[in-house]
Amino acid sequence: MPSLGADMETGTLVEWLIAPGSRVHRGDTVAVIETQKGAIEIEIFEEGIVHRLEAALGDDLPVGAPMAIILAEGEAAPSDDAARTHEPQAASGPAPLAAAPPVASPRPSVPPATTVPPSQGGAAASPAARLRARELGVDLASIEGSGPNGVIVLSDIERTGPGGRREPQPSPAGSPMTEMRKAIAAAMTRSKETIPHVYLSHTIDLQRAIDWLAAHNREKPPQERILLGALFVRATALAARDSKDLNGHYLADGFHASDMVNPGVAVALRGGGLVAPALMDAPAMTLTETMAGIRDLVTRARAGRLKGSEMTGGTITVSALGESGCDMMTGIIFPPQVALVGLGAPQTRPWVVDGTVVPRSVVTVCVSADHRVADGRQISRFITEFETLLQRPEAL
Repeated sequence: MPSLGADMETGTLVEWLIAPGSRVHRGDTVAVIETQKGAIEIEIFEEGIVHRLEAALGDDLPVGAPMAIILAEGEAAPSDDAARTHEPQAASGPAPLAAAPPVASPRPSVPPATTVPPSQGGAAASPAARLRARELGVDLASIEGSGPNGVIVLSDIERTGPGGRREPQPSPAGSPMTEMRKAIAAAMTRSKETIPHVYLSHTIDLQRAIDWLAAHNREKPPQERILLGALFVRATALAARDSKDLNGHYLADGFHASDMVNPGVAVALRGGGLVAPALMDAPAMTLTETMAGIRDLVTRARAGRLKGSEMTGGTITVSALGESGCDMMTGIIFPPQVALVGLGAPQTRPWVVDGTVVPRSVVTVCVSADHRVADGRQISRFITEFETLLQRPEAL
């Protein structure tokens, strides 16, 4: 069981995407774990043949517990008493978890037991909920989900008996949103207790970026339009590439700068709560690709289906309030990262341009940084580069 976050202790296995005899490659998605922030797809970092599955669906596993035995080409199999074997079976229920390392995406063989029938197709549901619905003959379209953004979780199916009969509601104490709030509370408390935060803020003239976006989007269909948030993520990625002290992780042995820039994109879930999946190697993307990547992350985050690598691969986080709201936000760093870029909502303010006061769209950026790693001079250089990039939106 991989560690998917500094505050994670256990996770519940809800779906195997491999079976004994499957050949796996580095980056393949092999399992799904139910977490406090939705279902997380787990990737593998080895290559070989699956010899046996050590964990059964529904097992609540501590971090570090063996999940499967994989043999390299030509490697001898262990004796049968070296470990126990489990074949895939129905999950018994979801449980907490949290976030894992960067990797690609995959196409391993999927056991028939995890296949979702076409009649279940459209509803947003966790893998365990889909499997249980099929066993009970429950149509997911008839269920109202209690998870983030209405995602159907296992407990929703369990409360609906065979034939769609609705069972009494349990206490909300263990609801997905309660568990998510617990996870957020634990992570943010740890951040404020262990990270000496330092904050620098600056108000930036955003008019050129706003005008460029309006011109760019004028003839584009909605699905091809670029939103202001993509400019913020792109500018953050490029500025962080040159500000290595703000891009990386602070671990037990100190700070480790990251060679890649993977900005975590803070996504507010409509049912409440927040996740910040990473956009991998963002500087290598175009602005259009950045926008598409953000849309994909938001869609999957709200459907409760992110990859483990996306939950732990972030090296700096971007959190923006959107088009309306407060003009400034002071954020809390997501450990083990060392910086968070917080952006308020754009505001129209009187601004001096070439000696004349004119109305301009401006935005206030506030960078929260780990003072063990960076000081005001380094943070100020980052903000200056961030501002310079936004003044040339056509170059992003």
